[in-house]
Amino acid sequence: MSYSRSDVASYALDYNGVVADAPTDVRAAFIRRTYLHLGGAVLLFILIEAAIFTLVPTATLDGALGTLFASRFGWLLVVGGFVAVGWVARSWAESDTSPAMQYVGLGLYTVAEAIVFVPLLYIASRVAPSTIPAAGLVTGIVFGGLTAYVLISKADFSGWGHYLWIAGIATIGIVIAAVVFNFALGVWFAGAMVVLASMYILYDTSNVLHRYRTTQHVAAALALFSSVATLFYYVLRIFLAFSRRD
Repeated sequence: MSYSRSDVASYALDYNGVVADAPTDVRAAFIRRTYLHLGGAVLLFILIEAAIFTLVPTATLDGALGTLFASRFGWLLVVGGFVAVGWVARSWAESDTSPAMQYVGLGLYTVAEAIVFVPLLYIASRVAPSTIPAAGLVTGIVFGGLTAYVLISKADFSGWGHYLWIAGIATIGIVIAAVVFNFALGVWFAGAMVVLASMYILYDTSNVLHRYRTTQHVAAALALFSSVATLFYYVLRIFLAFSRRD
């Protein structure tokens, strides 16, 4: 018996098993949907940033960022708010009861990421505008290479989850300590975060192949977007640090 492409697509949407146990066509459809949603999140992020820097006057951005950084605890409040929003967005994206809520979660997380990026992108656009596309290119190359490795080798990095969680908590602690005790997190910290984000990409991509259910493409896209955004953020910080030394 032969099946049409529409039959396969319908079955892929109805199947709710683990990706690793799914038929080949269903697994391929899940992976395709996941990366299409990741691409949509990246595009939305770019559009939001473009709208902010095109529509908001420079004087307004100067004033807003000046107010934010008037106290060293201002940025800590922003980061804390982002963590809280990220937790809510992830729980919505992983919802099994409402597909609409999954999309709201992904959209909310993307908007939150765009807001958190505004100060860094603003500084980069004023100090060294060329670092933004350069960091984007490096991020794309690293992400593409890591993704290709996992998809081709089918390696399972899901065992890293516990260690990455500990590393993430440690990172939050270091950031809080830097704000409270007023010391700078230099290029070495940014380099360590690039390594951590790369490990998360391996872990998240492995989960796309082995751990998610085939109806969780939105949650999978959110996890990948989070890791890609973190990678881009710290690659850009490294580029900025070296541009200031020239």
